[in-house]
Amino acid sequence: MVSWRKIMVLLFGLPHAFQAAAGDDVTMYRLDNGMDVVVVEDHRAPVAIHMVWYRVGSADEPPGKSGIAHFLEHLMFKGTDELEPGEFSLKVAKTGGTDNAFTSYDYTTYIQRVATEHLESMMRMESDRMVNLVIDKDLVDIERNVVLEERNQRVENNPSALYHEQHMAAQYLNHPYGIPIIGWRREILRIDIDDLRKFYDTHYAPNNATLVVVGDVDPEEIYGLARKYYGEIPARQVPERGRPLEPGHLAARKLEFGDDRIAQPYLTRSYLVPERDSGDQKTAAALTLLAEVLGGGTTSILNQKLQFDTRTALYAGSYYRGLSLDETTFFITVVPTRETTLEEAEASMDEVLSDFLQNGIDDNHLERVKRQIRASEIYARDSIRGIANRYGRALSSGLTVSDVQAWPDILQSITEKEIMAAAKTVFAGKNSVTGYIMASEGAK
Repeated sequence: MVSWRKIMVLLFGLPHAFQAAAGDDVTMYRLDNGMDVVVVEDHRAPVAIHMVWYRVGSADEPPGKSGIAHFLEHLMFKGTDELEPGEFSLKVAKTGGTDNAFTSYDYTTYIQRVATEHLESMMRMESDRMVNLVIDKDLVDIERNVVLEERNQRVENNPSALYHEQHMAAQYLNHPYGIPIIGWRREILRIDIDDLRKFYDTHYAPNNATLVVVGDVDPEEIYGLARKYYGEIPARQVPERGRPLEPGHLAARKLEFGDDRIAQPYLTRSYLVPERDSGDQKTAAALTLLAEVLGGGTTSILNQKLQFDTRTALYAGSYYRGLSLDETTFFITVVPTRETTLEEAEASMDEVLSDFLQNGIDDNHLERVKRQIRASEIYARDSIRGIANRYGRALSSGLTVSDVQAWPDILQSITEKEIMAAAKTVFAGKNSVTGYIMASEGAK
């Protein structure tokens, strides 16, 4: 029997139903107020993930107000006209569920994992704090100390995190991706109640959000609940994301970072590279495969050459962060042996990269990497949170459901020629930053 939902798709185009090659059963709606609703059915257990993704992150903050997106994320748990501070999470816990939130450069996300029968309660509370958040001075002062302590724990007490802040600030000359998501300490201290209220009123709107529900659910029922709770909230005029543009880079940069807490020196290098774009994902797919071929595990080229052949490294790896609204980074990390200096490790790394650009990729190696990626895509579907994250991150980064579903096949279609073309573009540019991380006495 063909459901009415399928008939509506055929006749009217709304709601949109998608069937992924990997098996995801996805339905997408848009409420009258502009809020997108994505439902992925997974009937293996009577549980569901409920996520609201706001299309605002740390890269959208006003100048001089770094950390305000993350600060507001904390305040979202401090009560509304209907809920006392902390009552939201307490109510989730009483259902046996869990909740959390996180802030990124491009989005802020609120999550609950509950038994399916409690989804309506989650929508009632989440829609309430979309418009009725209480922000008062006492709460702001208390939570500022919590945020500063979080920065102490995650950044100030972690020399690698401190270095990463410096590295990203050097990588981005003008774009806000060079500003830490948690914010600079001095600017966190200056954020006031008016700043937070304005940021909340500007960006927390249904037409600036996507609801993602994954689990043992019926799409029509979810649509009805979404209309009941989120659909009654009026749309607001949300400003376009007018971010500063990154200029052309004319010189590679180098950092030396010293900290007495560094027991094992290492080096990193990043390159500015294209992000994954809607309808044009082949470059991002080539960079994804390049990262795996070069440094995706013990059989990768960097590890084989540096760890096993020349024995100059304890570890080598590479990583590409493709899900991003704007230009992103390709990272390489090398941890040298104690007998190898950072200068020698860098020279060995550059020699491997030069040899790779000349000789290309072994066919068997590339096929093995593609099989591993295909397997990881399948294994990722074992988690409803993983499925929700995949769609939520993509849609909040400018991609579509169709892009998400096309991605596995695009990865498999990429040729060695396309990977090598991407590699030559990445490694030939002057937009790199190389950093040495060492104990203080080793820094010049």
